[in-house]
Amino acid sequence: MSDAPAEPLTALPPNADDADARAAASLIGVQSALDFWLLDLSDSGEIVPLTPLTPVPLTRAWFAGIANIRGNLYAVTDFSAFQGKNPTPQNSSSRFLLVGTRFGSNAALLVTRMLGLRKAGDLTRKDAASDDPPWVEGVYSDKDARVWKKLNVRALLSDKRFMEIGV
Repeated sequence: MSDAPAEPLTALPPNADDADARAAASLIGVQSALDFWLLDLSDSGEIVPLTPLTPVPLTRAWFAGIANIRGNLYAVTDFSAFQGKNPTPQNSSSRFLLVGTRFGSNAALLVTRMLGLRKAGDLTRKDAASDDPPWVEGVYSDKDARVWKKLNVRALLSDKRFMEIGV
């Protein structure tokens, strides 16, 4: 652990005063298995309740299937299973997080539950683990000492392993 003072998570320049700039600092919190994740609100896309998944043969165990959401097909990854953890239970709390739309991809993450908006200023940066994948943009803690990892959606969508769903 570093001796440097903890830095707050900031997405704003120090002189940002307008409402649009403050909205840009907002983060969305999700739970995947027992882990807590943050995404930039602009990267999070739409959050939708589960719809039926169509299984796809000869794919990795973490690839949950294809979902039809308002006539658009989304490739759904069980985010917990993708990280080598237990599969996400599909129940009334589970959600699809449509993360790829902004980046031109119909990708969705299956997550355990949504935790709502988080203010960037309420979080303090922590030292990241050296074995974190490149799509973990940072590690933070909140006032309750809960640890949050910040997901870099673009990096996740560019991850070769994430894109190779076939066995």
